[in-house]
Amino acid sequence: MKFRELLLASCVPLTWGLGFTLSKAALAEFPPLMLMSMRFLIAALVLVWFVPVPRNCLKDLFWIALVGSTIQYGLTFTGLSMIDASLAIIVVHLEVPFAVLLAAVLFRERPGLQRLLGMTVSFVGIILIAGLPSVEGQLFAIALTGSGALVWSVGQIMYKRISNRITGLAAVAWIAVMAGPQMLVGSMLFESGQLTALVNATWVGWGSVVYLGLVMTVLGYGIWYTVLARNPVSHVMPVLLLLPVFTIAASVLLLGERPSPGVLSGGAIVLCGVALIVFTRSPQGPKTLNAP
Repeated sequence: MKFRELLLASCVPLTWGLGFTLSKAALAEFPPLMLMSMRFLIAALVLVWFVPVPRNCLKDLFWIALVGSTIQYGLTFTGLSMIDASLAIIVVHLEVPFAVLLAAVLFRERPGLQRLLGMTVSFVGIILIAGLPSVEGQLFAIALTGSGALVWSVGQIMYKRISNRITGLAAVAWIAVMAGPQMLVGSMLFESGQLTALVNATWVGWGSVVYLGLVMTVLGYGIWYTVLARNPVSHVMPVLLLLPVFTIAASVLLLGERPSPGVLSGGAIVLCGVALIVFTRSPQGPKTLNAP
């Protein structure tokens, strides 16, 4: 990968990490599904004009949006609303070993010894974090966030089945078109206080919504797929290991979070496991839409 494109690729975890932190701030003003519905509706309004209508897989995209976005973000961001962003982003990285595990079960893909070791290390890291006294009382939120990572992996497996029929950016655009209204309906059914949130939202809340829709989703994915198109996946994927670094740094600077040494140590173990998976050359893992 050229140095210029490496710098460009590094903007993705920076963009997504800051977005994850701003999501934590926005969740103080908006219910989780409502927040995500606004994010995806903004992204859809911007992206849908630049990609063709995937008429051959609209039904598939509807179900992928429901599972991989609506249900997943409902779980993940409900969990995020209850715990620090620095802890949540560590748990979210379980999506990588979950994806490998599901690919092995459903597609008979052989993960290989290094990936199996990476999966084991990642889960051990989460178990160590869950056993810390500092996270006592937060296990339900961690379970919600971890469940979101598992559901995200299911969505990626669903996407893999149609990945040869649609480009990555078109998939992002049309999933946003479908997920935005789905999340809005979900918010109406399972959440409350939406009108109050809209009326009382501050510039921090609205600024976070705009950032999530335009910068984190549109710009972030635009850069991601541009770099992916020019370079091998194995060269680009390791850049995402910077995501928790940027998220934790932003949460400390902007939210005043102070992750404990135990959480940071457990997070380092999780990332070591993820790195073992990401840096395995073969066999190929599932093609994914990596994103927080």
